[in-house]
Amino acid sequence: MLDIASLTELLAQPQKIVITTHHKPDGDAMGSSLGLYHYLIQQGHHTTVITPTDYPQFLNWMPGDEDVIIYTDHTAEAAKLIAEARIIFCLDFNALSRINEMGVLVGESDAVKILIDHHLEPEDFDDYRYWDINACATAQLVYKFIVEELNHKKLVNKDVATCLYTGIMTDSASFALPNTTPEVHRIAADLMDAGAVNWQIYDRVYNNASENRLRFLGVCLSERLEVLYEYNTAIIAVSKQDLEKYDIITGDTEGIVNYALSISGIRLAVFIVERSDKVKLSLRSKGEFPANDICKKYFNGGGHRNAAGGCSNDSLEQVIEKIKLIIPEYKKLLIH
Repeated sequence: MLDIASLTELLAQPQKIVITTHHKPDGDAMGSSLGLYHYLIQQGHHTTVITPTDYPQFLNWMPGDEDVIIYTDHTAEAAKLIAEARIIFCLDFNALSRINEMGVLVGESDAVKILIDHHLEPEDFDDYRYWDINACATAQLVYKFIVEELNHKKLVNKDVATCLYTGIMTDSASFALPNTTPEVHRIAADLMDAGAVNWQIYDRVYNNASENRLRFLGVCLSERLEVLYEYNTAIIAVSKQDLEKYDIITGDTEGIVNYALSISGIRLAVFIVERSDKVKLSLRSKGEFPANDICKKYFNGGGHRNAAGGCSNDSLEQVIEKIKLIIPEYKKLLIH
């Protein structure tokens, strides 16, 4: 493993750098990636953010978005940049499978690989690791990496601050999750001092829905919500037909699971969506309930204790039935 002194020496000269993050990037993935991008270009590095797939339109306003390369849209160009990179930053993911086909290219690359992440059990593919499962967001770790490891707080300008604040805000559920520590608030304050406009960022992320998305949300809550009060659990399941009817695009389903979790007394919320290739699940929980345990054991996934995801090749109906069979195993934790 590379030490910080060697890494600092490597970064002292302009390098060809690629930053990448997980497929279907969320606010933290894009916020941490673009925040790091704006830091690195100030030092003259030839830096490119490459995402494995597209990402929600409500993140397109972020500074630097116009320079992002989407691998599925520009495969040859992205592959060339990865092959030529001297350094590859891997942000907000713990396994190369999380970047789809790009995982092979990154794994085979001779570039120095730097992992900055807060997910459990990272694979051993990196040369330098800045990792903390207690961090509320990878953007929090990128801030600490720049400020504490590289001692470059002066380079946290408005663009860096705006992107990192977005990542922290979205992954902490607007500073509402248990891992939103006093340190997180201090970092958020530092980012505001550096130019991040908190109310404006919130407005651009959360008050940016299409009419279709709002109507789809109404259907999810009025027709697709099932509450299992005996297990303090709520489930929302939507089909491919639902997605097609409302012309749902990337990002439109994000956050819907939290509406189920907002019901009084609910400790576990499950959002199940039937995609074209598989059925995907998003789980959210309160307190000590291990949402990640269910995803890891039964749905080829994982994540954090209170926020996790998984997938299945079974039908939508089979996944719903499977969840209902699994939940009673956790009854003691759910009704505690």
